[in-house]
Amino acid sequence: KRKRGRQARSCQTCHRRKQKAYTQCDGELPCFNCTRRDVALACTYSQEAEAHRRQSIHLSSSATASDAQVGNLFRNRDAPSFFGSSYFGPQAAAKIIEEPAPDLSSGIRHAAASTQSFRDVGGPFSQIWDLLGILPRHKASVDRLVNVFVVELNWSIDAIHPASFMAKYDAFWERKFGFDDYASIDLRWLALLFIILAYGVFLDCPHPKNAEVQRDLQETSLRFYWASRRAIVIAPTFYGESTDLVRAGVLVTRYLIHMRRVPESWLTTSFAMRMAQAQGMHIDGERWRLPRKETETRRRLWSHLYTLDKTIALAIGRPFAIVDQQCLVQKATNIWLDDESDERAATLRVLPLSEPTLSVYNFFAHDLAKIVGNIQERCFGLSVAAYDTVLSLDEDIRDWAAMLPKYYRIEDADTSQDGMHRFLRWNRLYLHSMYHFARVTLHRPYLLRQSITNRFRHSHDACISSACADLAMRIDYFQQPLNDRLKWSLGPHHLFNSALVLGIVAVKDPHSYKCDAILEDLIAYCDMQRADLWLNEFALAEVKIIELCIKKAT
Repeated sequence: KRKRGRQARSCQTCHRRKQKAYTQCDGELPCFNCTRRDVALACTYSQEAEAHRRQSIHLSSSATASDAQVGNLFRNRDAPSFFGSSYFGPQAAAKIIEEPAPDLSSGIRHAAASTQSFRDVGGPFSQIWDLLGILPRHKASVDRLVNVFVVELNWSIDAIHPASFMAKYDAFWERKFGFDDYASIDLRWLALLFIILAYGVFLDCPHPKNAEVQRDLQETSLRFYWASRRAIVIAPTFYGESTDLVRAGVLVTRYLIHMRRVPESWLTTSFAMRMAQAQGMHIDGERWRLPRKETETRRRLWSHLYTLDKTIALAIGRPFAIVDQQCLVQKATNIWLDDESDERAATLRVLPLSEPTLSVYNFFAHDLAKIVGNIQERCFGLSVAAYDTVLSLDEDIRDWAAMLPKYYRIEDADTSQDGMHRFLRWNRLYLHSMYHFARVTLHRPYLLRQSITNRFRHSHDACISSACADLAMRIDYFQQPLNDRLKWSLGPHHLFNSALVLGIVAVKDPHSYKCDAILEDLIAYCDMQRADLWLNEFALAEVKIIELCIKKAT
């Protein structure tokens, strides 16, 4: 008799070595463990184990005959069908728009009766189980992080629609836990939840007591960030596209910009753009005959992607992903329809610019992003650009600035409405930093060029004036708590460093009348950076370069 009623299933070698967990014997001859250890000839089974192995082989071959073919995998997952092999164009986009977002069919839930747990690493839903394990154990903790994101940040960057997000949030927590539950989890929405938690960790404790607390907060935030990246990659395997996936991609990109990991953000914004194109967002909602409310939402979301794509590509010198000739999207209008019904949204009139909404910032940023794309295409392409082209593009930037309403003006902006519309202050800073980013990037190649006729003087003056204005905003930035920094630091001013430009100017002409003032501001900027608890290795590298410029100039 065997003890405790156990049945021998392993080969004698694995039984002797007590192989367990994920390395347990697979019952083959030779088994996987013996093959891996190059002792296949020593793989033998006892009489009882051999009988059990033969019985398992017989049952497995019988079950294989009745199983569905592997080719039915996508049909079983309810993947949307397309017209022929088309993956792009009006047929594919129309099909997605006509049908609701596909869900997993309930037929997969028969796995609950299986003897193999879905938590097993070999199961198709093990990734979902791993992601759920990253969530905090107590719902109250998640509630707090989500709430602080909505209250502190969402209203300034137009990241999510709180009502629709919270409806899915409540449904997520009200689900029944168990084997019949894992198939109902929407990974597309879960990716959005994780990146919101990553922001929430920073916002929940904007004033850490010491460097150790700050390091713990950053590690926790990065854990949620990586969970979101993982869910974004896995989600298309189980589901179709959705706006939640696009919003998650936008937030992930902005998170990387805030962390100064700009090359990575170039990859994430491209992925989010592909998800948006798969839903037809590059074609205006009016052409799809969508409701006005949904059309405005898609326009704003596409503008966020467009602005990030153009600015990041110019900042790091890589190609942008969105080609204007392949898009038919109108700008968002000055109206806010997110909280209105479809019937009422169709009847509301567009507001004048004197009554601002978040959409005003959106379409002005979109217009400047078009100019940024032209700068990269015409000045940083494969051919050398004429200086007249640079002056023409600079005139386009100044014309854009002249069209700004008074509350967004580059100089002497009207701040009287800031108390009524709290987003104006942060969006103004965002537009200003984007303006200075465009001008400095455009004129930077001519900053050190010499001309006997002084023909590059305009580029020299424009570059220095914009760099000084941006540095002043950066110095003010370090005097704010983290929750205020995040309201406007998710944009272009983190894509470049105006202090580096001024450092080069100081090294080039250390005896100019401006040099002493520039060096004084640069020293103050470096001191603020080093005293900042949130300083990371990327910002520290910039500080060291600026300090090197200061040393060379003195």
